[in-house]
Amino acid sequence: MDQLPLVVFLTGLIAATLRVATPLLYGTIGEIFSERAGVLNLGIEGIMFLGAFVGFAVAARAEAAGISGYLWLGLGGAVLAGVIMALLMALLAVYLGLNQHVSGLGITLLATALSLFGFRMVFGERPVLPRVDPFPQLSPLGEAPILGPIFSQYLLTYIAFLALVPLSWWVLYRTNFGLAIRSVGENPEAADAAGINVYRVRTIALVVGGALMAVGGAFLSLAQLGSFSPGIVAGRGWVCIALVIFARWDPLRGMVGALLFGGLFALQLRLQTMGFRLPYEVLLALPYLVTILALAIAGRNAAYPGAYLKPYRRE
Repeated sequence: MDQLPLVVFLTGLIAATLRVATPLLYGTIGEIFSERAGVLNLGIEGIMFLGAFVGFAVAARAEAAGISGYLWLGLGGAVLAGVIMALLMALLAVYLGLNQHVSGLGITLLATALSLFGFRMVFGERPVLPRVDPFPQLSPLGEAPILGPIFSQYLLTYIAFLALVPLSWWVLYRTNFGLAIRSVGENPEAADAAGINVYRVRTIALVVGGALMAVGGAFLSLAQLGSFSPGIVAGRGWVCIALVIFARWDPLRGMVGALLFGGLFALQLRLQTMGFRLPYEVLLALPYLVTILALAIAGRNAAYPGAYLKPYRRE
């Protein structure tokens, strides 16, 4: 009986870790696709923010109109918004060959501004944030001890861990399209000589990445929180960029990194509720500090894609 509180604490921590890691996993896999093709998409923070807003706004309007499946409509709207931002990034960084750092930061600023402006236009000034009924959690094991609470997760969480990660690994390493992505990211000149359309492959990689980033943002507003606020993403996009380097551009390692950060974030929340005598700022900074440490260790000898950050110009 003395072990019961510890078991409850650990099962709750594991369950929370999976939920916190879900948006990070979508963003990290999306950034892996972009960077594997040689394009650093610093617009990820803004795309996740825009995905959270558009998903929530579409879902809220559809719910108010009595449309069934409004959450999935919101998710589709978020994906569309992510694709549009990714196409804009492709125009700037791939076709015009502009600096990828500047282009990505510009996308983040634009998407953030559009989201905040759109929120005021759609919902106006309200003392209480609007809400939607979020995605329900699935409980395949019901009230089973230990495993029941752990596997009580959102459908998007199951999709991320059981479908997205293995599918992304298979696409990148076992398909011709994945080979094309890695080729244009390593040596676009050789890929072009082999008949691969470098511009098209990089654009598709950015579009896939943008859609996944937007889903990660929409998860926060449509599942985890059921609302939208200006601080909803809270730097998760920048964390995803660090996790990509930690993962060395591999989806399986990206999942490990997302779980590491998610576990630390869930742990600090629980430590705060348990009344630890530490400033809450210290606990809040803990996941980010450990992420920086892991990045410094894992990224020291990381082999970046050969054409990383390099625009391609066909002779």
